[in-house]
Amino acid sequence: MLDATFTRPDLTTFTGLDGLGLEVTGQLLEPDRAVLACRVVEPDDWCHRCGCQGAPRDTVTRKLAHEPFGWRPTTLVVTVRRYRCAECGHVWRQDTTAAAQPRAKISRAGLRWGLVGIVVGHLSMARVAEGLGVSWNTANNAVLAEGQRLLIDHPGRLDEVRVVGVDEHVWRHTRKGGKYVTVILDLTPVRDGTGPSRLLAMLDGRSKKAFKDWLADRDQAWRRGIEVVAMDGFAGFKTATTEELPGAVPVMDPFHVVRLAGEALNECRRRVQQDLHGHRGRKGDPLYSARRTLHTGADLLTERQQQRLDRLFANEQHVQVEVTWGIYQRMISAYRDADRSAARIEMRSVIDALTDGVPAPLAELRKLGRTLARRACDVLAYFERPRTSNGPTEAVNGRLEHLRGLALGFRNLTHYIARALLEAGGFRPRLHPRL
Repeated sequence: MLDATFTRPDLTTFTGLDGLGLEVTGQLLEPDRAVLACRVVEPDDWCHRCGCQGAPRDTVTRKLAHEPFGWRPTTLVVTVRRYRCAECGHVWRQDTTAAAQPRAKISRAGLRWGLVGIVVGHLSMARVAEGLGVSWNTANNAVLAEGQRLLIDHPGRLDEVRVVGVDEHVWRHTRKGGKYVTVILDLTPVRDGTGPSRLLAMLDGRSKKAFKDWLADRDQAWRRGIEVVAMDGFAGFKTATTEELPGAVPVMDPFHVVRLAGEALNECRRRVQQDLHGHRGRKGDPLYSARRTLHTGADLLTERQQQRLDRLFANEQHVQVEVTWGIYQRMISAYRDADRSAARIEMRSVIDALTDGVPAPLAELRKLGRTLARRACDVLAYFERPRTSNGPTEAVNGRLEHLRGLALGFRNLTHYIARALLEAGGFRPRLHPRL
């Protein structure tokens, strides 16, 4: 600190107004706000119509919300000189576009502060509006428009995307209106081990058409560059990928494959419980007590959990649950196997076992077998392309759930999509290079 070179105090530089073409001429400090009187540095006295030099006529003021200092809202009162041309009579004002957009109520530095607060600081829009000293609607409209212009609409945002993930997301948890959207992610950094996934787009609805139309809007060179599309079991995503990205390999990711097996295990346990006891699982029922243990990987079971399963499967009436549990564990083991060739052979064996010869009482396994047989190529494609998973998609869904809680819910889908893209679009390094 002793080696630092100090300069004379300059309020204009300290508040960042020199980059906006303004200069501070006065200040008013109050406990709940700060007001800076400013003037435009450049004279701008040449006629915008005929090019002749004009003469000063009068002045007007323009108020702009600026980035706060110490969380105290700061307002700029900018004195703007008006000129009148002696030749053509045209009257104009000094150019203040360096400070703010025309008719804007927030300075460019204030917009930058709000955008950093939303993307990097994960602030609520209410907190940003409070810091700027403007209404919620004013802050929301201005900051989202700036984020759309600067980040979301950036021409190079979709460059270098090679692996795409697509999944559904529930954005509205009420009965009114549609509640599903389609989320599209860039999984290339995850596959390459260079960083987390990022949200590319969020589409209204959950359908083949929504995903297909989005792909069709991309240029041909971008579509040819897509190598892999990770997805769940929804046939619409598979069909859209086949039609619009014929060179890409569809991969049904492990997260959803294991979830299908887990759902089959749950349904089997509930059916056997109902058949044996005539009611849903209750405290003390062996099947109900073991519901979580059944979904634990066999290599992760504690001694107590293993004993619980041994007692459960010792009862011959639970044999259907034991068989379904065995299939579930084989699928988990295949995905955890470090030898990808052996893992692929094991998964192929599981699919073949579920395709032929499954007894009729095992309705859940027969249903699972039909699904896996229909998507066998997509399931097995994962073992040739490791680290291609929609797991990061579920992680992004978790971040969006946090965003919804932060905002206390959303009613406008357009606002939700913009906020979701800013939250999970991977923009933090652009606004804060050290992150």
